[in-house]
This record gives sequence, C-alpha cells and structure tokens, in this order.
Amino acid sequence: MMATILLALGLVLIVEGLAYALAPSLIERMLEALRQIPEVARRQVGLLALVSGLILVWLAHQLGV
Repeated sequence: MMATILLALGLVLIVEGLAYALAPSLIERMLEALRQIPEVARRQVGLLALVSGLILVWLAHQLGV
C-alpha cells in the first residue's frame, strides 16, 4: 500500500515537474486564465478532478495494481 502511494506521488511530481520545466510561460498564461474563472467554477473543477482521481485509484485497486 505504501509503495503504491509513493508511486502515485512520484508520478504526480514527474508530470508537474515536466510542465514547469518544458513550458514555464504556458504555466503563467494558464494561471492568468484561472484568475478569470469564478471561484465556484474552480472549486467544482477541483472536486470533479478529485472524484475522478478517486475512481481511477479504486479501479486500479480492483484490477490488482
């Protein structure tokens, strides 16, 4: 279980790191665009991402990963 958590955290850090390393100006533009979106909409997108992630983790667990 702990190995799976560490694997997931490592994968998140790799993806995040790649985005910042390869396209820092794109990240700045995305952050500026996020400021234009209402807080309620950002919260809903965050909750949708959270639920989607939980479903994916649950499916992976069911498949024996």
